[in-house]
Amino acid sequence: MKLIHRLVGGVVGVLLAASAAAQPYPNKPVRIIVPYQAGQGTDVATRHFAEQLSKALGQAFFVENRPGAGGNIGTDLAAKAAPDGYTLTMGTNATHSMNQFMYPSMPFDAEKDFEPIVLTGMLPMVISAHPSFPGNSLTDLIAAAKAKPDTLNIALPSTTARIVYELLKERTKAPLFGVPYKGSATAMAETLGAQVPLIIDTVTATRPLVAGGKLKALAITTLKSSDLLPGVKSVAEQGVPEFEVTAWNALYAPRGTPPAIIKVLNTEMLKILSQPDTRQRLLQLGYEPAGGTGEELAEFGRNERKKWGQLIKAAGIKSE
Repeated sequence: MKLIHRLVGGVVGVLLAASAAAQPYPNKPVRIIVPYQAGQGTDVATRHFAEQLSKALGQAFFVENRPGAGGNIGTDLAAKAAPDGYTLTMGTNATHSMNQFMYPSMPFDAEKDFEPIVLTGMLPMVISAHPSFPGNSLTDLIAAAKAKPDTLNIALPSTTARIVYELLKERTKAPLFGVPYKGSATAMAETLGAQVPLIIDTVTATRPLVAGGKLKALAITTLKSSDLLPGVKSVAEQGVPEFEVTAWNALYAPRGTPPAIIKVLNTEMLKILSQPDTRQRLLQLGYEPAGGTGEELAEFGRNERKKWGQLIKAAGIKSE
């Protein structure tokens, strides 16, 4: 009789497991780890995507902010999560291309530990100033820095901001003094309070503050002026030829996540990114929608790592 009970129990367990596996994805809430503070450009856009995915797939997609170490802390948490589709992460050019060349050791492998889902968007960087800053252009900024070497502080809330800063110093010889921050919210608060006069951040984080007169944009890091921030000249257009640094976001899952789940997420994200309302909303945020397949994202990531690895090593840039 005990043998029969064990056999029946085993059959029931198998049937229940098979039933759970057969349920359409997702059948419970999905978290998207954003490895930065709330309010940063990546966070703002990801919250919009989470809202749209929740509507499209009938389950809650929610953002969990896990900032620290240039995005490495949250990204490592995602890399080590169960590969079941219920933990995703919004990767960036920092976490998935730059950081491995700047930190002495990394807790994850940007290529081997993730399944690429979709490139979600591009975010140009902006060099901005508190309204009290006397200059109105990159030329003015460089002149002010050279007039008083290493006294002009500039807030750096991300790895990408650090890269812009280091390359700008190298190319212009402007002796700026970089002040690193753990995230955009803190850096912006201190810039708005005039505790630091300058900041480098995404156009997503900067644009509404420029529109409200709380900051003034001195330059954008696209190769040419961008419709994302009308009337603001690029760094390249202000005397630094070929200067271009553009941040990006991409959705990833832990390595080993089933291909069927990756396909569901890619399909839905492409639908979301193609919706006119979504595109308009993202462009208003200063976020240029992207798209493509997971395979295309994987190739894009490899190219980015090759590009930035060479530049970071040549410039001798290290994490602080």
